[in-house]
Amino acid sequence: MNVIVIGATGTIGRAVADALEGRHEVVRASRTGATGAVRVDMADPATLDHLFATVQDVDAVVCCAASGALTPLGGDASDEEFTTGLDAKLLGQVALVRRALHHLRDGGSITLTSGVFEKPTPGGAFGALVNAGLDAFVRAAVIEMERGVRVNAICPGWVRETLEKLGMDPTEGIPAETVAQAYAQVVEGTAQGQVIVPGRG
Repeated sequence: MNVIVIGATGTIGRAVADALEGRHEVVRASRTGATGAVRVDMADPATLDHLFATVQDVDAVVCCAASGALTPLGGDASDEEFTTGLDAKLLGQVALVRRALHHLRDGGSITLTSGVFEKPTPGGAFGALVNAGLDAFVRAAVIEMERGVRVNAICPGWVRETLEKLGMDPTEGIPAETVAQAYAQVVEGTAQGQVIVPGRG
């Protein structure tokens, strides 16, 4: 298959691209366009249009890009700072699905990234809202998928390597390689309208 991985320079995206590359043709995309990746900014729908105009005959697209900072609900951040991630993570992934529907081959696969935490995290209220919205969108969008195109979401939660970078206890997270396998299974499988939590069950 010809698979686009958006966010391929990030911790999860790099692991997903690596996991798929041995079996498929992988096109790596990132916001900076670093290391030969196609430039895609999830907050800028025009870059999504350019992506699909540039990369042809796509079987699957995986979005591991876009995130928001942990921002306290009652802190001093402006409304705009508090809602960081709305345009990129939520609306950007919705825009990606709308475009992918017109460009993927029949039976193609769209995999989005939301998120889940076993317990509330300080500063994570808006992120929880965005992720819940993405999960609801995936489940509701199923009836509008055409030509056998599938849409699913992965909810990785805390990733071990990310916790290490933040100076937090890494044992609370799941290794990026394990998370990447969940993405690969969705891309290569038959799941439709599913919200999948790696390592659960």
